[in-house]
Amino acid sequence: MRHFTTIKDIAKKLGVSTSTVSRALADRWDINPKTRELVLETARAMNYKPNPMAVMLSKHQTKTIGIIIPEFYNSFFPTVIEGIQDVLQKTGHKLLIMQSKESMETERVNMEFLENCMVDGIILAITQEGENVEQYRGLIERSIPIVFISRASMQVNAPRVMIDNYKMSFAAVEHLILTGRRHIAHISGPVSLNITGDRTKGYLDALAKYGLEEDRSLIVPGGMVLEGGYEAACTLLKSKRNIDAIFAFNDHAAIGAMRYLKEVGVSIPEDIAIVGFSESHSALVVEPRLTSVAQPLTEMGRKAAEIILKLIDNKKLPEMNVCLEAQLNIRESSFKI
Repeated sequence: MRHFTTIKDIAKKLGVSTSTVSRALADRWDINPKTRELVLETARAMNYKPNPMAVMLSKHQTKTIGIIIPEFYNSFFPTVIEGIQDVLQKTGHKLLIMQSKESMETERVNMEFLENCMVDGIILAITQEGENVEQYRGLIERSIPIVFISRASMQVNAPRVMIDNYKMSFAAVEHLILTGRRHIAHISGPVSLNITGDRTKGYLDALAKYGLEEDRSLIVPGGMVLEGGYEAACTLLKSKRNIDAIFAFNDHAAIGAMRYLKEVGVSIPEDIAIVGFSESHSALVVEPRLTSVAQPLTEMGRKAAEIILKLIDNKKLPEMNVCLEAQLNIRESSFKI
């Protein structure tokens, strides 16, 4: 078994106390300069490496941040993580990545694991299954700060880094209306997520602004995956309603709907226009290319990292919540360019 040189080994070699070696390595003022130099030379000769965890714990920090994300199903959260790492690499912090798999129980276990690993703070996107509110509050009470990204709990007093989901959903539906669509359906997301309500409200308010009928039967749950969008589109078309556009909760639901429409011979966008949300990489490779709301994911990650570091250092934040600008990118799925 490999032996790592310790302070005790250096002290034994020099015939001095471990306290003397420790003070010399720490460059304390109360150590003789000649003794300090001798200790340092011996430490180098014996290939002594200080225990990084012990050093960090002595400063009451591990320089490790935890992140819990719901899924790696698409490029959304990996891109957010890239932004987080951009900031943490410059400060020497490490990122410990966990996945909840959209499970509240797995998220709870992940939080316990990260706390046991003594992370300095946690960046979190909640699951579609629900919120572990008491666990979030407990972490904060035990001085482990939390920053929510994209999906947040509104029941916890913690910073949130998001976009204005209502505003961008309104803009997406308004685009459909201004290009002549009058019978617009909505494939909605998981009811447990606050952003689902925000996007549905944006859809309904856009209809109301232009005097279009609010038909709740045209709001069909489809979740966040291809299969859900496919089934939702099937339900909408079998209802025999006169639909000329679909606004989907996210790109995967939109692309699933597109798949069904193509199978039954519906032309996109001539017969039915489609708009997604969050602009996955898939939006650019499907045919026709998907109109979608692009979120500033890398910037979202950077902001979350900057905030968590300030919280760790007990710095006062200018604002608890950050709302980033998003953009509607219009492509061939909703409008012949």
